[in-house]
Amino acid sequence: MNVYFVGIGGIGMSAIARFFMHEGVKVAGYDRTPSPLTRALEEEGALIHYDDNVELIGEEWKHPADTLVVYTPAIPADHTELNFFREGGFEVVKRSEILGHLTAGKVVTAIAGTHGKTSTTTMTAWFTLGATGAGNAFLGGISRNFGSNLLLGGGERMAVEADEFDRSFLRLTPTIAVVTSTDADHLDIYGTHEEMKRAFGQFVERITEGGTLIHKLGLEIAHGNKGIKTYTYSVDDTAADFHTTGLMPLGDGTFRYDIVCPDRTIGGCRLGVGGKVNVENSLAAVAAIWAAGEFNEDGLREAMNSFGGVKRRFEVYINTPQVVYIDDYAHHPEELRAAITSIRGMFPQRRLTVAFQPHLYTRTRDFHREFAEALSLADKVLLLPIYPARELPIEGVESELIGRDISVEWRIVAKELLAEELGKEECDVVVSFGAGDIDRECDKIAEVLSSKL
Repeated sequence: MNVYFVGIGGIGMSAIARFFMHEGVKVAGYDRTPSPLTRALEEEGALIHYDDNVELIGEEWKHPADTLVVYTPAIPADHTELNFFREGGFEVVKRSEILGHLTAGKVVTAIAGTHGKTSTTTMTAWFTLGATGAGNAFLGGISRNFGSNLLLGGGERMAVEADEFDRSFLRLTPTIAVVTSTDADHLDIYGTHEEMKRAFGQFVERITEGGTLIHKLGLEIAHGNKGIKTYTYSVDDTAADFHTTGLMPLGDGTFRYDIVCPDRTIGGCRLGVGGKVNVENSLAAVAAIWAAGEFNEDGLREAMNSFGGVKRRFEVYINTPQVVYIDDYAHHPEELRAAITSIRGMFPQRRLTVAFQPHLYTRTRDFHREFAEALSLADKVLLLPIYPARELPIEGVESELIGRDISVEWRIVAKELLAEELGKEECDVVVSFGAGDIDRECDKIAEVLSSKL
């Protein structure tokens, strides 16, 4: 069998492509632009092109009898290659359908949420490997520990990022489900916040009989699944089934703490990445491992301490008394609020400059006031033009829509000039945020800021 991916450069698609290549399957695909992910896939053996052109599809992938086609819902309906496959009698499936098939028969921990799911899934994978010696995972980011978004470590446990976009997570049948957040998002798909929350309830209803739901304390998830156990987590609130005690900040922005579980306290924990928001994510991951069964506490503590984080999730490029530079994928108002609040806690009394690239016209239209409120927690804001992704422009929707409600100093900066503009600033703590292509400027920014040391 051959597999062709339409949108192979997506973080979830590339993990599945890697899985098939690991299994000895011939893989090819299309993506809109080259990226570090596509370059890595090409080095691993995938054949990839970047023009929507049927003529560029290799002959081996043009036969319906032995070619499976996988596509991401971010691909537009008028895509030439996708329609070639659909009209040619090929088996054409969404990424979520394949993921549901690949996870069948495993003890699946599916981590969902409008924010926090990538970090939590990656922690669950790394902690499981350390605490049990085995584990598998399909991740929504590049783990710094694995150097990949795919883990094939053996055993029956599998951690999977469960994406709510396009209702993809309703293809999964988890044994354990974690829900980190249900804030309003993807209203272009769901229409209303209530409809989106209803989908999270449907996701919970897919947990297997006797399985487990773990969610952040305070979330209300309406569902009819009576055959599951439910546990909550919180950093500060002792009413949660999983919470911390003795939370102590360390000099490098990380924390030492004990984790209180329903049947034990795991003492002397330290997470290898900074920020209180990551402490919260670690509680969800530990709760998932606890729910899955036996594990080694010493191995868990070692894995927590050595956790290197996820590319573009609270990724620290520079951390000195003179200059700090962090890059983060946050693209929702609540993600921005949580990240900025954590950074304020890590570096109190220091001046914070934020560069933010809004992602999607619809999200900017729906949440521009909430974005402005979160960004106003910084001292200065540099706004980039909106990254459109799959969308066409909407009249009157531009980054200035956010800026008009920001209560601190702000201005619009072109992405290509961001590093140069930061070089002119009196920078102390700098953070770049966004889910588009702002990350392609990170090395330049780090280089410019390092020159100030």
